[in-house]
Amino acid sequence: MLLTALNASSFAVDHYKIDADHTATSFQYSRWGFSMQHGSFDNTSGFIEIDPDTKTGTIDIDISTASVNTGSDAVNRTLRSSVFFDSKRHPDIRFISSRLIFDGDVLKQVEGNLTIKGITHPVTLGVDHFNCGSILINGKRTCGANGALKILRSDYNLGRYVPFLSDAVTFSIVVAAIKDSP
Repeated sequence: MLLTALNASSFAVDHYKIDADHTATSFQYSRWGFSMQHGSFDNTSGFIEIDPDTKTGTIDIDISTASVNTGSDAVNRTLRSSVFFDSKRHPDIRFISSRLIFDGDVLKQVEGNLTIKGITHPVTLGVDHFNCGSILINGKRTCGANGALKILRSDYNLGRYVPFLSDAVTFSIVVAAIKDSP
């Protein structure tokens, strides 16, 4: 009977592939204290696995550092260079969850590890929206979420120009993920 229960619970986990066309990763930082500058990464991939009954799962997000986009070619080149993301040697920023935290049925936080330039630190992604359902246009089961986390650039060997460019950076991730076919 225990084996049957374990097998039944293993089928309750749903696997969703991140929909790159409807996922956006952005960041903001202070420039000289005058204004908050914004940028984004145009290529984000990964997956979400979730078991709504046990409120457990895994989130794995890969962000292409070469896809950084600030609206300025010169700034983009600098951010891709070895003094910042070093995109040739470190092509991805990666977030892998270790624990999903719910308040009742509502996902509120995701604890995990963030790796940038080969340096990994534990972080907490605050979630202000999470919902799953079917999209009427295509009938596909989809999950979406909005989340944010703050890091210090210097923790990831990205501290060039501190304090003129703030050490603190906020990452925002708006994600949509489509359930894999059974």
